[in-house]
Amino acid sequence: MFADHFFSLARAAGLELRAGVCAMAPYWAVWLLAAGLCGLGIGAEVWWNLVPRKTVSSGELATVVQRFSQTGIQDFLTLTLTEQSGLLYVGAREALFAFSVEALELQGVISWEAPAEKKTECIQKGKSNQTECFNFIRFLQPYNASHLYVCGTYAFQPKCTYIDMFTFTLERGDFEDGKGKCPYDPAKGHTGLLVDGELYSATLNNFLGTEPVILRNMGPHHAIKTEYLAFWLNEPHFVGSAYVPESVGSFTGDDDKIYFFFSERAVEYDCYAEQVVARVARVCKGDMGGARTLQRKWTTFLKARLVCSAPNWQLYFNHLRAVHTLRGASWHNTTFFGVFRARWGDVDLSAVCEYQLEEIQRVFEGPYKEYREQAQKWARYTDPVPTPRPGSCINNWHRRHGYSSSLELPDNTLNFIKKHPLMEEQVAPRWGRPLLVKKDANFTHLVVDQIMGLDEATYTVLFIGTGDGWLLKAVSLGAWVHLIEELQVFDREPVESLVLSQSKKLLFAGSRSQLVQVPLAACSKYRSCADCVLARDPYCAWNVNTSLCVATGGHSGSLLVQHVTILDTSSICNLRGSKKARLTPKNITVVAGTDLVLPCRLSSNLARARWTFRDRDLPAEQPGSFLYDTRLQALVVMAAQPRHAGTYHCFSEEQGARLAAEGYLVAVVAGPSVTLEARAPLENLGLVWLAVVALGAVCLVLLLLVLSLRRRLREELEKGAKAAERTLVYPLELPKESTSAPFRPGPETDEKLWDPVGYYYSDGSLKIVPGHAS
Repeated sequence: MFADHFFSLARAAGLELRAGVCAMAPYWAVWLLAAGLCGLGIGAEVWWNLVPRKTVSSGELATVVQRFSQTGIQDFLTLTLTEQSGLLYVGAREALFAFSVEALELQGVISWEAPAEKKTECIQKGKSNQTECFNFIRFLQPYNASHLYVCGTYAFQPKCTYIDMFTFTLERGDFEDGKGKCPYDPAKGHTGLLVDGELYSATLNNFLGTEPVILRNMGPHHAIKTEYLAFWLNEPHFVGSAYVPESVGSFTGDDDKIYFFFSERAVEYDCYAEQVVARVARVCKGDMGGARTLQRKWTTFLKARLVCSAPNWQLYFNHLRAVHTLRGASWHNTTFFGVFRARWGDVDLSAVCEYQLEEIQRVFEGPYKEYREQAQKWARYTDPVPTPRPGSCINNWHRRHGYSSSLELPDNTLNFIKKHPLMEEQVAPRWGRPLLVKKDANFTHLVVDQIMGLDEATYTVLFIGTGDGWLLKAVSLGAWVHLIEELQVFDREPVESLVLSQSKKLLFAGSRSQLVQVPLAACSKYRSCADCVLARDPYCAWNVNTSLCVATGGHSGSLLVQHVTILDTSSICNLRGSKKARLTPKNITVVAGTDLVLPCRLSSNLARARWTFRDRDLPAEQPGSFLYDTRLQALVVMAAQPRHAGTYHCFSEEQGARLAAEGYLVAVVAGPSVTLEARAPLENLGLVWLAVVALGAVCLVLLLLVLSLRRRLREELEKGAKAAERTLVYPLELPKESTSAPFRPGPETDEKLWDPVGYYYSDGSLKIVPGHAS
């Protein structure tokens, strides 16, 4: 009730965040929304602005991660990992590298620079010689068992070639034209896939970046691409693609499909300002184009809006940044995870949404959208749909009716799909909302892994890169997630690329300046049984035999404790006979009357500090005596007195578990302030009044002295002025500032002296005088 009332007020205030509405929310309305979310207790939601349990700085990671950087090498943008060979291939600016996956040892280097003349041409066309006119590697994938296929921007003249995987050398000779395979601009979005020797790419097809295209080339078939129409692709930013072999086990004889993910400016909404939305599009692998209509163009291109929202909270995320495809036991279980961004006022929001292939298929089999000329708006198509169904792949039904190829489809079907590539319905996220939303965050990339826990359940773990160099690790627990930790992998540099090795359980991240290897299971940071279990990290478990937190792999014979889903772990470790940590108190001596600060480092960001004094619990706050400072994570004893002497213990309390964190033995010694405090209250009051009177007298004396000095100074200045006046000789001409010598025309020039005032009107505009215009 209250939530509905709040959002009705927000809408009345002009805060419109619904899908398809392009109104810009005023700043005060944004803060009204934020205040309302706080007032409604949105912090209690299981997806809103979750706090990572652990924060691990780059210094703490030093002994765990492996790093690679090289002088002069930048932009580790493209990462490709082959599990069979155990090699990681990296494409950077004008260089390619091969590393061993397990040790991150350099196996080979290729220098592939754009020639000097190409860079000169690039600069002459107005591009930067600092950030653009180089050969940025944007595509790098295995072509077959012996070669890689690589494409680079090549100083805004994209080129492609092959790499011998055994010698790790470029195939010399003429490079292939990279147009349609690789972007011209290294900053533009691009995605591509090699499937059975054919390249499916989504990029910008010209120097200016004004011609978007989804293209298939290479291989035995002729090239197929999208129509250059705004309602097909409208200023898209491509972020990912996926191949799904839907023909495998298909009872209908369906075709394999390639899915593309991107953001673009929507054409279907009635907006004063153009609205950006996220899209998913798909084409069929066997598409051959049309015979007359849509010649060498996709006949199966369909697209739909990809929604990442929480409608109950009026939150919509339209900017898609990255996509990861998680493959299940069969293609039916394919899941897509998308990273989205939104900005309202000065607040940055990032979200992760999950999509099931089944939902995407349902939308592509549903109704179409059309543009109605008379109404000049987009609406649902309600007339009869041609047969065969436009945009569908060739399947058993088509073959039975004489259509064995898209080249045989009738013109009415092809004309329809040419004008109706957009679907009416939208692809909704699983659970109807984001898995998580972070405020003041900029998610850039993500990869997803699956691991079986000790309870034989399969857990999905997300690794999310951010714009300031952090890596978030989260485990999906059905409709909600638990943020395990945040790792500072780079120092204020965006995470530009991510890839993981499922067999080695290693993750690789690239930034502008370096490459880093991070183990998925870094369990040694958990020092106690409770800390290890409370982490809910599916990669880690507590080994009762060794009293260590270890990776679950390779310890099957040991007695391990792990609970990923359980909330109350207060008795788990006790039942398993774990040892309680005992802390030796630190001796602290303080002078009476001074504030005493007792730090307490908690075991996690989710824990709360609980203090005891002389083995009795202290309240959270005791005005005038004790105060807990959350910023300092410390107990503050204000104006410590002898009664505050004794033993203090701090416990880190989380989900019912209480871990000893700090201990202090405090002694309070007498000081000058003790004598003052021992006096009677009335006597203290008299001293205060005496001090006030004395201070007032001193101030009065100082004021009188200042006034006297000011009067004498004024008299002296007046005397000096009169004496100076008697000595001055009028008229007095002050020295002028030095100026450059005036221009004097010589005999060899026809320049004439002119008065600038005569060349301008009174309003400052220039007069055009015949004979003086050039």
